[in-house]
Amino acid sequence: MQHGLILMSGSVRGDVELAQRAEAAGFDSVFSIEFFNRHGFVPLAAIAQATSRIRIGTGIANAFIRTPLLHASAAMDLDELSQGRMVLGLGSATKRMNEDWYGVPFSAPAARMEELVTLLREAFAAQKGGGLRFEGRFWNLKVPIYSRPGAARGQIPIWIAAVNRGMIRTAGLVADGLVGHPIATRRWHREVTLPGIRAGEAQAVRTEGACVLAPYLVCVIAETREQALREAKGQIGFYYTTKLYHSILDLHGLRHIGEACSAALRKFDTKAMAEAIPDDLVDEIGIACTPDEARDRLAEWKDLTDEPLFYPPSIGVRPERVLENAQTILDVFGSAR
Repeated sequence: MQHGLILMSGSVRGDVELAQRAEAAGFDSVFSIEFFNRHGFVPLAAIAQATSRIRIGTGIANAFIRTPLLHASAAMDLDELSQGRMVLGLGSATKRMNEDWYGVPFSAPAARMEELVTLLREAFAAQKGGGLRFEGRFWNLKVPIYSRPGAARGQIPIWIAAVNRGMIRTAGLVADGLVGHPIATRRWHREVTLPGIRAGEAQAVRTEGACVLAPYLVCVIAETREQALREAKGQIGFYYTTKLYHSILDLHGLRHIGEACSAALRKFDTKAMAEAIPDDLVDEIGIACTPDEARDRLAEWKDLTDEPLFYPPSIGVRPERVLENAQTILDVFGSAR
C-alpha cells in the first residue's frame, strides 16, 4: 500500500511541518485540503521546498472556482518545485459551496469535470509551445503561443473526487484516480465505486486499473476504542448532514441516520449528530481503534485500494488532539510497515 496523509494541522506552517514528519515516517504522499478559509495550492509550494521525496497533492481543490489554465499553471508550478511529485486532485464540491461560498454558478458537474480534465491534459501536453486551442461545451480557449519552460513532466496525474454514480463514471472515463469521500463505506466502494470506475474505463477503451481508487479513511487511533469512536463519529455525523451523501446510507438501508444528522444540525446539536452514528457504521467507513488493532483494521481495505488516504477528524476535536492523532497515524502506519 502507498500510504497518504491528509494534512489537518489547522495552519499552513503546521501543514508544512506535518508533511516533513510524514516524509520522515516513510509515508508516500501528503495532500492539502481546500475550504472557504483554506487554499488548496499555496501550502504545497512550501511543502515542495521543505521535502525531497514524498508526493504532494491537492486533496482536493475546487474544480470550478478557477479557470482551467489557473489549475494547469498551479499544478505545473508545483510539479516543477517538487521535481515531479505533484498530483492534481479536483472536486466539484456541492452547489451550495460553489454558489454561496465563492459566488460562481454550478451546473452539470460530471460533464464539466470530464471536459475540464480533457482540457488540462491538452494544456500539459502543449507546454513545450505551438499554441493551445480548445473548443468544448463549457470552455473555448485560444492561446496562440502557449509554452511552459521548466516543466518537470509532460503530464501530471489528475485525480477527481466522486461520491455518486455520474462522477464515478467520469473518473473512469478520464481520471488517473478517484478520491473517495470520507464517509463512503467499504460496501459502497465495492458495489458502486469500483464497478463504476471499471465501466467508465471500458467505455473509454482504457486499460482496467487506469483510474485508481484513493479513498479518504477517517482514522482515529486512541488509547481506548471508546475515545476513537467518539472522535470519528463527530466527523462522520457532520458529513451526513449533507443530503447529497445519503445515497451511501440508502445502500445500507440507513437513510434515517442521515435524516437524524440533518435534524441535529438544524438545532446546532453536534452531540446528537455524532450520537446518530452507530459503531458498526464507523467500522465500515474508516479506522477507529487502539494502536494494536490499527493494522488489522487497515487490512480490511486491501481488496479495495492500494492508496489509502488517512484523514484525522477535526469536528469536535481539540486542535492539539488532531495533531496528536496525526502523529500516531504516522507512527503506526509509517516505515515500520
